[in-house]
Amino acid sequence: MMRSLVQEKVNQAISILQEQDIDLWLTFVRETSAGGDPVLPLIYGLDLTWQSALMLTNTGESIAIVGRFEAEAAKRIGAYNTVIQYDQSIQKELIGQLDRINPKQIAINYSMDDVHADGLTFGMYQLLCSYLDSTPYRSRLNSAQKIHSALRGRKTDQEIERIRRAIQTTHTIFELTYKFIKVGMTEVQVSDFMHSQLEELKIGPAWEYINCPTVNTGPESSIGHIGPTELRIEPGHIVHFDFGVKQDDYCSDIQRVVYFLRPGESIPPIDVKKGFDTVRKAITRAVGAMKPGISGKDIDLVARQIIVNTGYPEYLYATGHQLGRVAHDGAGILGPEWDRYGETPHYLLEAGQVYTIEPGVYIPDFGYIGIEEDVLVLPDGAVFLSEPQTELILK
Repeated sequence: MMRSLVQEKVNQAISILQEQDIDLWLTFVRETSAGGDPVLPLIYGLDLTWQSALMLTNTGESIAIVGRFEAEAAKRIGAYNTVIQYDQSIQKELIGQLDRINPKQIAINYSMDDVHADGLTFGMYQLLCSYLDSTPYRSRLNSAQKIHSALRGRKTDQEIERIRRAIQTTHTIFELTYKFIKVGMTEVQVSDFMHSQLEELKIGPAWEYINCPTVNTGPESSIGHIGPTELRIEPGHIVHFDFGVKQDDYCSDIQRVVYFLRPGESIPPIDVKKGFDTVRKAITRAVGAMKPGISGKDIDLVARQIIVNTGYPEYLYATGHQLGRVAHDGAGILGPEWDRYGETPHYLLEAGQVYTIEPGVYIPDFGYIGIEEDVLVLPDGAVFLSEPQTELILK
């Protein structure tokens, strides 16, 4: 019988603790329906109500300390070999387990740089410290961000297969959309068509519904995480899409471009073709440079230099991000050393990570050329998970 994804990820987490020589990983949460820790879908799969402690050790123990009325649900998950219930206060059971394990270091769910590792609220941190103030464990707390980064980043075979299926569905919707769009349609009409495909397939968008897809037609359309407008497709417009689906809890994230030929044109203008070829080259070179042990900033530099050296302005975002349960997943990015990215560009690529690659250029009078591919890091390189756009789609 295939293990559940939660069981897979809990076992993977224990291996990561052993690899990183960390005694104990403690995820401390409460009332997660109001603000769930981002790691819970991976290591628990349900919401928790009362103060709860999910404890994994490098000796292979998996312990869930939960309220009485959630203990049976915790057991049914099948990922925790010890489930402890309490009624009035979690403190006694928590300290009892810490005394038994006596960890030299306790990794907890906060991070300065990784939003997915920063689920511990300030209030819960204060509560945890108050519980541990009279014990030696208060001084042993540190960030679990390296554990989170490895766990979210290193996709299991089951996770990769789910991402592949989401990508395949996205390609299908794109193909239908290419056949649907025509001169005179508004960005909203195109978006509505793509939304109708989501509804027909009973799947969700990879990010906010109103902004997924982003549809941009021509030079007047604003680029970014924004919804479509009443701008109409005209001959000579580049139509740019940023779109992904969430299917079976995992996401795709793909950008595509279409050019609408003007009367008398059989091929795109030189400026449009040059822009497309430059972005395509930046993607190809970046993917070719990807392998475990390379930093994200180095991959970003490969793509960014091609864009800039060809004469285009530097794009003002990272070349890529990790992809998984959400469109922007994981810790490390393929990005420059800008303050807003903290330490995340310095993270090293690891086998099993899935990244987007998405450089772009703006072509005056025509519009924005942004192509985004989804890529899997392998032990000796990287491969496209999405079928790459190698030719400009002409209409």
